[in-house]
Amino acid sequence: MKKLIAWAEDYLKVCTWKDMALLKFCLVSLGVLIGLQIPKKRKKPAAWTAGVIFLCSYAAVMGKFISVILRRCEDAQEEEFS
Repeated sequence: MKKLIAWAEDYLKVCTWKDMALLKFCLVSLGVLIGLQIPKKRKKPAAWTAGVIFLCSYAAVMGKFISVILRRCEDAQEEEFS
């Protein structure tokens, strides 16, 4: 497992935003394919679970993104006054 994580970290170091976008499209497509296979009586719990996971992961991603934006704005203001 440690090797797999190390390989993933090495891969992320060479990825561009385009590579990450392709990876996300791939994962979304896989999720849709899996979702199509869920029996009708189990779709509601699966939808709730997916919704909660989405909201938690989205909040984490956007939190980091917003912190990057704020840091860059602060850096730009500091350079302006220097």
